[in-house]
Amino acid sequence: MKKLQHDLSRRERQIMQVIYRHSNATVGDVLSEIPSPPTYSAIRSIMNILVGKGLLRRTRSGKKYVYHPTISQKNAMHLAMKQVMTTYFGDSIDNTVTALLEIHTGDLGDEDFRRLLRIIEKARKKHFH
Repeated sequence: MKKLQHDLSRRERQIMQVIYRHSNATVGDVLSEIPSPPTYSAIRSIMNILVGKGLLRRTRSGKKYVYHPTISQKNAMHLAMKQVMTTYFGDSIDNTVTALLEIHTGDLGDEDFRRLLRIIEKARKKHFH
């Protein structure tokens, strides 16, 4: 699994969310969807930074550029989670999961806990068989 070269700023994350939601986007698309957006040129600049980081690629469509993600949203989530685990939890799965459960325990119902137990059991079987 490749490593994200840089952490993303809040604006970069907002832009990536718009692009993942639509599969691709122009600067105008992003500008119309993010809260309290900066100027058009600021969004274009941030999107070009994301191109430089290898997270987006761009193609020309008429007079506009269309930006596309270079990795799937699922892979991006995995890479981001790996960075959080490494940075804050010393690569400890149990510390990471414990923190998540402590934050969200009140939000989880019986079915959520059953689903989590099934995921853990599936991972255990995969690992030991």
